[in-house]
Amino acid sequence: MANLSINLAGIKSPNPFWLASAPPTNSGYQVQRAFEAGWGGAVWKTLGDPILNVSSRFAAVSFNGQRVAGFNNIELITDRPLEVNLKEIYETKKRFPDHAIIASLMVEPKQEKWHEIVKRVEDVGVDGLELNFGCPHGMAERGMGSASGQVPELVEKQTYWAKEAAKTPVIVKLTPNITDITVTAEAAVRGGADAISMINTINSLAGVDLNTWNTIPHVAGKGAHGGYCGPAVKPIALNMVAECARNPRINIPISGMGGVSNWQDAVEYMLMGASGVQVCTAAMHHGFRIVEDMIDGLNNYLDARGIVSVMDLVGKAVPKFSDWGNLDLNYKVIARINTDVCINCNKCHIACEDTSHQCIDMVKNPIGNDYLKVREEDCVGCNLCSIVCPVDGAIDMIELPNELPPMTWNERQAALQSQGCEVNIVKQ
Repeated sequence: MANLSINLAGIKSPNPFWLASAPPTNSGYQVQRAFEAGWGGAVWKTLGDPILNVSSRFAAVSFNGQRVAGFNNIELITDRPLEVNLKEIYETKKRFPDHAIIASLMVEPKQEKWHEIVKRVEDVGVDGLELNFGCPHGMAERGMGSASGQVPELVEKQTYWAKEAAKTPVIVKLTPNITDITVTAEAAVRGGADAISMINTINSLAGVDLNTWNTIPHVAGKGAHGGYCGPAVKPIALNMVAECARNPRINIPISGMGGVSNWQDAVEYMLMGASGVQVCTAAMHHGFRIVEDMIDGLNNYLDARGIVSVMDLVGKAVPKFSDWGNLDLNYKVIARINTDVCINCNKCHIACEDTSHQCIDMVKNPIGNDYLKVREEDCVGCNLCSIVCPVDGAIDMIELPNELPPMTWNERQAALQSQGCEVNIVKQ
């Protein structure tokens, strides 16, 4: 079996599956149960000055029969005294010395506050620190969380303050509620961060009750924006991880999170540059034992490909991720319908006719059933028909041989410019 152990900025754990800072890591009882189930690490629910949480704090978005496709919460950081949390961290680390325990921290943007909490937390034996600059609700209104994480100068300054006092690795947790996450990631690097983690939750409103007109959730008839996570946010999170991983100015490890629900998601994150992943919503939905399938699936995947260590996955797909201007404009794929598998539901025809390129015809067959056929000369290879098709194998996207040499938009613009034409070159 492959070696699943990871080393993220000096923090070691027996596998890449960590629980994210959230309700599942609120107490020593929970974290110890998680480690017994097989989780490699846990980021303790954010520590700071205890707050009062509201009642009615979670909501979920279900889609097309799938429960909890997205998850929304208006819960804040720990509501338990710091002394209690520190005692339980100490006890948990003593019982599970080989598992990673990272303390998530959030305090006011003051140097002395950061120094104080860093020292107190490190005294109980944590393996690392995660600075929470991402929480989008409640704490942001108090000048912390994403209110700090959206300002590069504050990210850099507070990271530097934490590093002044820290003896263990410092991870900076970034907010996705920003135009370009690489800007704040670079600020964390300038502040001395040993790693970054992303993404924290996305600003959201789960819904509105059509009978009462109350927000979902609501607190005595009033609602507020919350943080969105779960499978629905994975494509957003994966892109942000990839953007940071390919940025040469962000040359520190990444802990990836956002919709990680199974081992396949973990592999995708690691291929796109994450050294490990954090999980929250899936554990809240299904319980801690989901990690068993994650470990087995990852082991089987690595063994099947002859990969010795899970760390060998990290960043392998990053070179394949680029800017639109670097894509080959002469690359060609077309759709091809397999009539022996097609059930003639017409989903592909409707989608293509109404919203795409009108290149799927219903062919009359005088000696049998009518069938669908793609006019390949008109197909632009958009993939829509294969996406809406309900039957696996009914539509294949076929790669055609290049009739022309590869050519990118940037190369085309550069060629035009060399010929004296006025063009606007996209800066990389």
